[in-house]
Amino acid sequence: MSTLMNLYRKCLEFPLSFLVKDNPIPNNPIEELHLNTEQPIVYVLPYTSQTDLVIFRKNCLSIGLPDPLIENEINGQHFPRYVFLDEGRQFFKSKGAKKETETVFYNYLELHRTLTELDVQVVPVSILWGRSPGREDKGLPNLRLLNGVQKTIAAIWFGRDTFVRFSQAVSMRYMVDNHAADERISQKLARIAKIHFARQRISATGPRLPNRQAMFNKLLQLPEVLQAIDDEAKAKNITTEKARKEAEKILNEIAADTNHTSLRVADRFLGWLWNKLYQGIEVENADRVRKLALEGHEIVYVPCHRSHIDYLLLSYVLYHQGLVPPHIAAGINLNFWPVGAIFRSWGAFFIRRTFKGNRLYSTLFREYLAELFHRGYSVEYFIEGGRSRTGRLLTPKTGMMSMTLQALQQRQTRPISVVPVYVGYEHVLEVDTYAKELRGAEKEKENAGLVLRVIKKLRNLGQGFVNFGEPITLNNYLNQHYPEWKTQTDERPIWFNKAVDSVSHQVMININKAAAVNAMNLTGTALLSSRQRALSREQLLEQLESYQQFLLNVPYSEDVIVPTETPEVMLDHVLHLDRVGVVLEKDNFGEIIRLERNFAVLMTYYRNNIQHLFVLPSLIASVILHYEATQKDLVIDAVSKIYPFLKAELFLHIPPENIQEKIEQIIAELHRQQLIQCNDNMLSINRARVRSLQLWASSVREILQRYAITISILQNTPEIGRAALEKESQHVAQRLSVLHGINAPEFFDKAVFSTFIASLKENDYFTETGNADTAKLKELSDILNRIISTEIQLTIKGSVQKAEDEPELNSDN
Repeated sequence: MSTLMNLYRKCLEFPLSFLVKDNPIPNNPIEELHLNTEQPIVYVLPYTSQTDLVIFRKNCLSIGLPDPLIENEINGQHFPRYVFLDEGRQFFKSKGAKKETETVFYNYLELHRTLTELDVQVVPVSILWGRSPGREDKGLPNLRLLNGVQKTIAAIWFGRDTFVRFSQAVSMRYMVDNHAADERISQKLARIAKIHFARQRISATGPRLPNRQAMFNKLLQLPEVLQAIDDEAKAKNITTEKARKEAEKILNEIAADTNHTSLRVADRFLGWLWNKLYQGIEVENADRVRKLALEGHEIVYVPCHRSHIDYLLLSYVLYHQGLVPPHIAAGINLNFWPVGAIFRSWGAFFIRRTFKGNRLYSTLFREYLAELFHRGYSVEYFIEGGRSRTGRLLTPKTGMMSMTLQALQQRQTRPISVVPVYVGYEHVLEVDTYAKELRGAEKEKENAGLVLRVIKKLRNLGQGFVNFGEPITLNNYLNQHYPEWKTQTDERPIWFNKAVDSVSHQVMININKAAAVNAMNLTGTALLSSRQRALSREQLLEQLESYQQFLLNVPYSEDVIVPTETPEVMLDHVLHLDRVGVVLEKDNFGEIIRLERNFAVLMTYYRNNIQHLFVLPSLIASVILHYEATQKDLVIDAVSKIYPFLKAELFLHIPPENIQEKIEQIIAELHRQQLIQCNDNMLSINRARVRSLQLWASSVREILQRYAITISILQNTPEIGRAALEKESQHVAQRLSVLHGINAPEFFDKAVFSTFIASLKENDYFTETGNADTAKLKELSDILNRIISTEIQLTIKGSVQKAEDEPELNSDN
């Protein structure tokens, strides 16, 4: 029979090699699942299928895993390397019955009694033929037991959508050490595997897609919605029926209309798009999300927002990580023909920019979102509200997070986990448009013509990055920080708004903890640190290596992606990218790398993506550079006083009580790189490498200048109102940017001044009467005056004095 079975498999190999594409999940199981190839591996497949085995074996060989058809040799004995957990529909009966599988498990467990160094790894593997969850009104899809004819059809139709899912290995050594080795344990191992496969199918396909009209009818019968319809009828003096039709119209405007066939078409299109746009998409920490999905969590993806293609990229990545593409909250501005209908079929639901004054709309949207959670659909929304025009994270808009917490509190039974996602690019498609908007141009309304113009510009733009940050399980977070959250009240509780703000802020912190560093933003950081936006090739390579070494030796967080390429490879990569403005010139002394003037503003976008990683070492370098020699305690004191404002502005994760330890780690690294000298408690510059120290110090220069502007205004006019303070700070910053050639678009952004002023208030730099505490501000001012150049200080003082002569700026409006 074995000879006949081998012949049968050989016959299957040829057609399947053409029809079915290799799609292992994860892409590198050995590394991502921490498999030890020096120890034996036993693969467990859910049910008997030679077709599945052939496809699975092909994927194993392509990624360097042991061949499942070659038996494990242990202590002179041979044992099967794969087992089938259950019987399935089959033409040839193989040794895959459940009882025989338990016997194989038992034999392996017995070996661990005598061989103390042995640790057999049990790896569950499932083959997913297509990913359609089916629809509520059309019964369940047949995803498990396919007969021969069905498998043939599936291979032809779903060949490109067939995924081989490798799961976390179970250590038999652990099982034996903790639960002994007997038949009962082998049976338990088989039961656990069976439950695992059931959960895995659900995590890969998700719940059935809804009957849209049936969902609408259910929502329109909810007490909250009926009350909102009645209020709408009374407020507009119309009939209840007319108000109900308006409600149906709103639901049609909002709701997604997901279609799995459309998602499959999208997968083909997006596969082509990424190959056209980028050299590759690097994905990190997807195992976190797969684990949450297997544990039955409701998942809310909250990515940063750099580009319109963020929606597409994240859905594509999730699909290829064996997860369900989420329902996506998209701005109503994207609901235009024909894109709106396409996005809707891919899972987009549309949201207006503001709900203010429209109770019916806000009630319907809130209940629709709660219904998505209740039915188990994963959801994605952009907490920043819109795309970042500066490359930094924006202050979070808390409306969607508020509705998420409301859903959790009201009728959500499954745990909800918020997954922050860092999305980064070496070149953002819209960055040219962002630069125009920051210079004062009006935002162009999205339309089909705009989409076509973007598609025409498709070119190779380097790499893209998707890094899944540390998840926040809301139930656990609220239990820890707001234990009263489970208490039901008719009124909105006091803790609620605080919890929404706290969770939203933590999401932003976790996004920044998952930043992706790449050749583009490192090169941009170095070139923009030079006043002439140019460096010799040698100096630039030295600076890139300094950045890289710092990120490796003093990591910002465990989740940050640091490039492994050499500085030479990174620089050559940037020089070959299109439309980035980095050019190489030669003179009699060697090569110079220069950033073209009209690309300086664009490059700040990429620098700002990772500015939070370098702001602390930059501040420390700046203090030491301007003092030339100073005591370590004074550096720690100066940095500690400024840190709370940097933390608020850049969503830094280090608690203030741990900042001294971090400062000392950074000082040690700067000393190791010979950028500074340390002698007991004295720190001083190393003149041989002062140029590198200057480049390090430059990253924080513009932030400190902004702080100096606001503090100078407050010292001159302690009683100035907040609105006037923001406005005057912005005006002085605009003047400073013109006079001193400051290209950073966020330099005179009103929002950053608003954040700084709020931080001043939070850290008690205002008295109880609302006036500035000038004595306390003087401490900050003295530190900043030591660091900021005299030329800049004079411009700030002159501009502030000039503004004092304009009385309309000195009152709130």
